[in-house]
Amino acid sequence: MITDKLNAEFWVISDPHLIADSMHDNGQAFSRMQKTSQGKDLYYQETVLSSFMKMAQEKKPAAIIVTGDITFNGERVSAERFRDIFRPLKDTKLLILPGNHDIYDDWSREFRGKKQFYAGQISPMFWKAIFDKSYGHCESEDRSSLAYSVQFNPQYFLLMLDSNYYGSEETTEAPHTRGGIGKKQLKWIEEQLRWAEQNHLRPIVFMHHNLYAHNPAVNRGYVLDNAHDLRKLCARYNVKLIFSGHIHAQNILGPQGTTPTTEIVTSSFCSNDQGYGVVRVHPKHVTYIRKTFNMNPYLTDKEKQNYTLTHFHDYLEKLQLGSIAADLVQNDLRKNHNDIDLVRKMGNLFARMNYNFYTGHNHMKAGELAKIHATEAYKTLIKQHPEYRLYLKTLYDTTDHSNLRVKIRY
Repeated sequence: MITDKLNAEFWVISDPHLIADSMHDNGQAFSRMQKTSQGKDLYYQETVLSSFMKMAQEKKPAAIIVTGDITFNGERVSAERFRDIFRPLKDTKLLILPGNHDIYDDWSREFRGKKQFYAGQISPMFWKAIFDKSYGHCESEDRSSLAYSVQFNPQYFLLMLDSNYYGSEETTEAPHTRGGIGKKQLKWIEEQLRWAEQNHLRPIVFMHHNLYAHNPAVNRGYVLDNAHDLRKLCARYNVKLIFSGHIHAQNILGPQGTTPTTEIVTSSFCSNDQGYGVVRVHPKHVTYIRKTFNMNPYLTDKEKQNYTLTHFHDYLEKLQLGSIAADLVQNDLRKNHNDIDLVRKMGNLFARMNYNFYTGHNHMKAGELAKIHATEAYKTLIKQHPEYRLYLKTLYDTTDHSNLRVKIRY
């Protein structure tokens, strides 16, 4: 058991994508990788995670749970570095599960000068060895995967699932984006849920891939291939809460159809605004609040001399907006438009709408949304690029639903 307190707190982060500083020299090859990393920060994650660990030392949540993609691309050294960063924690337990980039990823590289070199991949055996403390807290392990269960406190039971596709040896293939739960793991999950029910424990599930489609236009490869199988188990055993990651966006969906489960998807910790979830469990309910990590109080004196680190949210926002706008302008819009000012406006609009969706700040009044729809940039974008029409409509919500907080009652 992680804690014997009935009122307890744990934090959730997802997709930190750490590449250890020792895996690169800040050279040309690594700089090129940063520019093509779709808005992820690759330079400062050791500092970010170390600062986050310091905040945990101060505030002492019972656990920090990471829902996959611990590493940038499955570098064994990066996984070991992640473990070492959090090793000083005493009052907080680190609970890890793998993402689609972590196990047997052929994109695993180190960067020296202008060149890339193959780096050691992570096998399931190495994963368990690296994060042995996480598995040391388990009640049960699934022999067919890297899934395990943990009793959090006298009332809550955590299932840490492995939703990833990977083989039995090092690969020369790109990592799978898609995911699913194997038949043997499904059987193990049902055994764990039955055990929890018999012992009057409330299950909370964690995995990398999603149970629901959190964006109607973009969900292929993100939702479990066999989500219906897990949804049946959630309905049968009244699973009310699931956490996942993978899509790098902050989103909350309540129960769907006959599935009583609310799913909270946590945005990527290495991009956008460093979002993390604070979860408080109580005898009769669970509350979730998304917060933005401010690492300035936890920087060393030397680190505070670095302007980027002391203005890190500005840096991340520009990185994300610039990445999205640049891709749109360079790859799609400039080919079809002569008005470069209009092209920039369309690129900036598209980027800002994406950014607000990724951070969970995509709710606005209908009148405000109508003003966006009335702009020349928006009308031109959807008229001349109809492939974006449906996607753009999915990015904003004018209801009173929140992606930043929720309360689950039992």
